[in-house]
Amino acid sequence: MAVDDDCLVEALNENAGHYLKKGRLIESGHTPFQAYEVWDTPQFGRLFRLDGYFMTSEGDEFFYHENLIHVPCIAHDAPRRALIIGGGDGGSADELFKYPTMDRVTLVELDAKVVDIARQHLPRVHNGALDDPRLDLQIADGLHYVRHTAPASGERFDLIVLDLTDPVGPAEALYTEAFFADCKRLLGTHGALSLHLGAPVYQGERVAMLVNRLRAVFAHVCPHFHYIPLYGSLWGMACAADTLDPRTLTPDTVDARLRQRDIRALQYYNGDTHRAAFALPNYLRDRLAP
Repeated sequence: MAVDDDCLVEALNENAGHYLKKGRLIESGHTPFQAYEVWDTPQFGRLFRLDGYFMTSEGDEFFYHENLIHVPCIAHDAPRRALIIGGGDGGSADELFKYPTMDRVTLVELDAKVVDIARQHLPRVHNGALDDPRLDLQIADGLHYVRHTAPASGERFDLIVLDLTDPVGPAEALYTEAFFADCKRLLGTHGALSLHLGAPVYQGERVAMLVNRLRAVFAHVCPHFHYIPLYGSLWGMACAADTLDPRTLTPDTVDARLRQRDIRALQYYNGDTHRAAFALPNYLRDRLAP
C-alpha cells in the first residue's frame, strides 16, 4: 500500500519513519497545551495521538505499560505508593493497581483533556483505573508538583513513573539531571524511578544522553529494551534507583512473585521477558557504556 492521505505518518528521525492506515477519525482538537486526535484504526483499534505523535492504542498498549511498570515494581518487596507524572491515559495506573499492596497512586497530568479522552474513548487502556478510589488525580504541572507540592507534604514514593511525551517542548524540563534529582528526593529507601528513553536505532544520542543523566543521580541505572509496535521500533526504558536493581532477579523469581502477588492478565510480561530485556546486543553495550 502506498503512503498517502489515508495514512498516519510519524517520523522517527529526519531520515526514517513509519505509518499506519487511518481508519475513522473519532475526535480531534486543540487544548491550551497540544493538538490531539483519536482514531479508530484497522491495525490497533482506538489510537491516541498528541501533536502528531502516537501515544497509545487499545491494541498494543500492554507492550509499553507492562514493561514500564512491572520491570521495576516486581523488584520491590511491597510497593504501596506510586507517583505518575503524565500518564493521563491511565495505562500505567492500571498496571500499578494489579499489586495487592498498592494503597495509593498519585497521577499528575498537565492536560485535563487527556484524561477526558481516556475516559471517553480508551476504556481498554485504563480498564477503570482512572476511577479507582485509590487514585489521587491531580491536574497540575508535574515539574511544580515534584519540586514544590510533594516535598511540602513530606510524602515518599516506592515508584515514580515518568509516563511522558518525548523530551521536547513542555516535557523537555522533565528529562534533565536536575529533575531526576528532584524525583530521587521523593523516593523511599528502596524506591525507583521508571521512564522511557526513546528508540536506540533512530534516537541513539538521546537514549545515551538520558542514561548518562540518570547515572549522575542514581547508583543503579538499568536500561531495558522492548519492541513497541505503535512506536515502530525497539524502544528503551530505564529503572533508576540507589538500592533496587531488577537485573538481579532470575526468571523463576519473577514468575514466583507474580504468582504470590496474584498478578494476572498480563499479555507481555513474565520472568523470561524480564531477564531478556536486560540482555544488550553489542551496539547497545557500546552506545551505553559509562
